[in-house]
Amino acid sequence: MKQASLLVAFLALALQLGYWGVGYDAVFQIGFGAITLMGLMIALTFLWLYIQRATPLALGMAYSWCGASLVLGWWWLYALLGEPEAMAANALHFAPLALYLSGAILHFSVIHRSFGWHGAAFLAPVLGAVMCSTAIYLLI
Repeated sequence: MKQASLLVAFLALALQLGYWGVGYDAVFQIGFGAITLMGLMIALTFLWLYIQRATPLALGMAYSWCGASLVLGWWWLYALLGEPEAMAANALHFAPLALYLSGAILHFSVIHRSFGWHGAAFLAPVLGAVMCSTAIYLLI
């Protein structure tokens, strides 16, 4: 736990120093590019674990990491390519978002089962998040 906290602190400091040294754009491009690529590698690892039947969370983790990486990768490429209009409001972006959301829903399902519960009650936090997000959208 201490090492993980130190890692977060070190990376936060490194990113801030990078921002002060080379500016926002360079740190954004390098950071988003790195996490996009690392996330895809992690997604492939979890997909392999799922195929090996190593853990029940593996498919949810594969979907989550792949979806997150592709969503972040979209915005990374969007900034890298100079914010092209074709990417600004493109519905293709919803495909990786669907993957990301599916991973989250699978996580809730596994968490639900880990408590020994059955049925569709795991959808309650999902619906709660969608309703909260909808309310915020409507208020703003």
